[in-house]
Parts: sequence; C-alpha cells; structure tokens
Amino acid sequence: MLKDALMQNKLMKIYGFSLLITVVAFASAGLANESENTSQRNPKMVDNPEPVTNDDTSLIPKTTFEGAVLEFDFPSLHIGVAEYEEGPTGCTVFYFPNSAKSVVDIRGGLPGTIQGIAAADGGISAICFAGGSLYGLEAATGVSAEIFAQNGYSSIHGVRGAIIYDFFRDNWIYPDKALGRAALRAAKPGVFPLGARGAGRSATCGKWLLKPFQSESAGQGGAFRQTGPTKVAVFSVVNSLGAIMNRHGEVVRGHYNPQTGKRHTLKDVVNVPPSDDNGANPSVGNTTLTLVVTNQKVNLDELRQLAKHVHSSMTRAIYPFHTSVDGDVLYAVTTDEVDNPDINHFVLSHIASELAWDAVLNCFEKGEPENP
Repeated sequence: MLKDALMQNKLMKIYGFSLLITVVAFASAGLANESENTSQRNPKMVDNPEPVTNDDTSLIPKTTFEGAVLEFDFPSLHIGVAEYEEGPTGCTVFYFPNSAKSVVDIRGGLPGTIQGIAAADGGISAICFAGGSLYGLEAATGVSAEIFAQNGYSSIHGVRGAIIYDFFRDNWIYPDKALGRAALRAAKPGVFPLGARGAGRSATCGKWLLKPFQSESAGQGGAFRQTGPTKVAVFSVVNSLGAIMNRHGEVVRGHYNPQTGKRHTLKDVVNVPPSDDNGANPSVGNTTLTLVVTNQKVNLDELRQLAKHVHSSMTRAIYPFHTSVDGDVLYAVTTDEVDNPDINHFVLSHIASELAWDAVLNCFEKGEPENP
C-alpha cells in the first residue's frame, strides 16, 4: 500500500510539472507578441471597448448537431463535441474509456498544448482539441475533472490537449472548463461531426496570400479504414496558414481571389499581382490539430515514428504547412487491442497518411466559396 501511494504521488508530480512547463512555455512564446499581433488578426478586438467574455455572458453548451458526420466502427474510442454558439467556438474530445497510450509530434513555431511534451508520452484517457487560443486549454481541465468525477474521484487520468486561435470575431468567448465537461458527458462511439463543428467551429484556412486573396472557412475532418481486425482513424482540425490541396495538386480551399473566382497555389504567386498592402505579413493565428488512432498493437518507438510519418505527409494536403506562424500538433494513439501480422508499422503509417489527407479534405463543406 505504501509503495502504491508513493507511486501515485510521483505520477501526480510528473503530470503537474509537465503541465506547468508546457503552459508556461507557451505563454512566454505566444503572449510575448500577442498584443503586437492581435490588431493584425482582428482589428475589431482592439476597437471594441467592452468585449463580450465568458465572465459577462450566460453560456449554454450545445452538444447535438445536424449536418455531415463520419460514421465508423471503433468502440474503444468515444467522441464528444460541444460548442458555445455565442462565440462561436467549441471543443472536440476524444475519450478512451479503457485507456490507451499516446505520443505527440509538434511542428511549427506557435503551438499551445497541455501535456504536449515527449515526457508525457504513455498512458492516456482523453485528448481535447479546442478553440480560444491559450484560454481554450481550460477545456482540457474540464475533461480531466469530468473523467475524475465519473470514476469516483479515484486515480489519475491523463488528458492531453491542444488549441487553435479562433478569435477572428468580435468577442473573447472561449471553450472553458464547463464546455470541456459537457463535451465529455456527450461522448459516444462511432460518430464524428464534420465541418465547422467543435474545435473547428470558427477555423479558417488559406491565409498566406494577402489582398486581394481571401481565406475561407474550414473546420474539422475525419476518415476511417479497417483492414482485417486493424482499425485506423484520423481526425484533423484545420485552421492553417496554408491552403488545402487535393490529390491533383489543386487548391480546393483558401487563397481565394474574389475578383477572378479562382484559388491559387504558391507557385502562382509570381504570376499574380502583389498585395495591396506591401508592408503586410501573413496572419499569425494558425494551427492544425490532428489525432491518429489505431487499435493495432505498436510500441512507443513505432508510434512515435508513425506520428512523424503522418505529420510530414500532411504537407501534401496543406501548403504551406509547419510554418513559424503555425502551431501544428499531432497526437498518435493506440488502444493496443489487436495484433494483426498482416499489418506492420510501415503499412500502418501509409494507411494513416492517406487517411490524414482524406480527413483534411473532409473538414469543409463543398460548394461556393465561404468567407470566414
């Protein structure tokens, strides 16, 4: 009993220390230039003398939605989505009721995470993606608190989280602890809302080319494949500086020119007029969050390599990607349920990489261009 108590105390210190280091590091990097960059991202935020916030608004979590969904068969993964329509903003929670193990791969210059360091790799109960920039990390603490309560306030349940910047609006409402708890309560297997839902509620993409080009709304996408007993799913919240590319190398979302009705790749930039504002720089509020989940048994080293492989492959779907003003984060998770000899980790990485491209392409509604 004494040994168990000492081990639990050690685990609590490790989780607490890694959480503190991650939050402090992000705050130092991100908030250092926050005031400098806010007006560039959304002048309305600066001009509004009385901003609308969580503290002065009665917020009601929304956890049921209409519209496109991905339906899939993965009983050991539960997904919950919750939004504040008043933002609009939201969070998306991936819950593993039987626990699982995870690793993280971080690219780009401006990530924001909880437990987003390699030292936190290992056992996991949930992963929470949220809007709200740094403040949206609070949603992950709500997920952790709700799991704690549902398990009779026993043991330590690891929750990892990451955020996107979605304050392209006229208020400061963010996914808070209550929204994280609501998302966890709503979590169920087999259904994932697509498009501008959850953490992707106010996401945008294609912000590298400046005026007259426009960014467009994006959101969260998912894809699933089963080969024999092996299940693989990929989910991505796209809020990228880069535009979304199809498998023919064409831009299908972002970098939209309303004057011509066309979207442009970066290779087109030498043939298009320069920005109306020669002093402007690309927006700094960008991040793509991705989760790869499999039930195939793989060790941590193989899982780390899978994460690197898939994250690198996503440059085919989003370009440019992993820039100094993106905060791209990918978590890879295994529930360690099956040992399929027909699928080694090389094949697993290939399958997951193709699914990641599908997930990005499923993050927005097809049809007419949409302004964010």
